[in-house]
Amino acid sequence: MPLFLGFLGVLALFTLVTIASYGVLPQAQLAELRQPSVAGVLQSVVGTWGLVFISVGLIVSVLGAYLAWTMMAAEVAFVAAKNDDMPAFLSRTNIKDVPASALLFSTLLIQLVLFTTLFSEDAFTFTLKLCSALNLIPYMLAAAFALKLAITGETYETQRGVRAKALLVAALATLYTVFLLFFAGLKFLLLSFIIYVPGTALFVMARREQGKRVFKPTELVVFLIAIAGAIVGVLGLAQGWITI
Repeated sequence: MPLFLGFLGVLALFTLVTIASYGVLPQAQLAELRQPSVAGVLQSVVGTWGLVFISVGLIVSVLGAYLAWTMMAAEVAFVAAKNDDMPAFLSRTNIKDVPASALLFSTLLIQLVLFTTLFSEDAFTFTLKLCSALNLIPYMLAAAFALKLAITGETYETQRGVRAKALLVAALATLYTVFLLFFAGLKFLLLSFIIYVPGTALFVMARREQGKRVFKPTELVVFLIAIAGAIVGVLGLAQGWITI
C-alpha cells in the first residue's frame, strides 16, 4: 500500500507540474524554454529566485541520482563476484567494508561509455537506445532458457500443473523480446556485440578461477555468434555505414 500511495503521489506531482506549466505560459513560449523548463515557468511566476530554486534542486537531484546509480552498478558487480559469477577481485572490500574494486571497475566503465558519447551526434538518444539493446539480449536469452526448461520439463518434476502455463508465458516472452530486438535495429544489436565480446573476459576469468569448463557447447555457439556480430560492427564503424 505505501508503494502504491507513493506512485500516486509522484504521478499527481508530475501531472500538476505539466498542467500548471500550460496554465502559466502559452505553448509557443514553453517550447522555447531552456532545460530545466520548470525553472523558466517558475521564474515567470515569482521572479529570479524561482529560477535559482529549481536549478539548485535539479543539481541536488542529479548528484543524488548519479551517486545512487554509481553504487548500484558497483553492487551488481560485487554481488555477482560474491556468487562466483564474476572474477574474485571484484568482491574485495577496503577497511571501511566498501566494495572498492567493484566501484572502481564500474566507474571506469561508465567513463568509457561517456567518452564514446563525445563522438555521437545525439549522445542522449544514442546512449538510451544502446542501453535498451544491451538489456534486450539478456531478456531474450532468459526467456529462451525459460522456454527450454518448460519444453524439457526440467525443474517442473513436482509442479507439472504449471508447466503448460509456463510454456505459454515463456514462448510469448521469447517472441516478444525477439520482436523488440528486430525493431530496435541491426545497428544497436551489432554495437551490443562489440561491448559483450570484451565483457566475456570476466566470465572466462571467473570460470578459470573456479576450475570449471569455460564454455559448454551451446555457450560456445552463442559466443561465436557474438564474435561474428562484433566483427561486423567494428567493420561497420570503420567504413561508416554504422554511425553513433
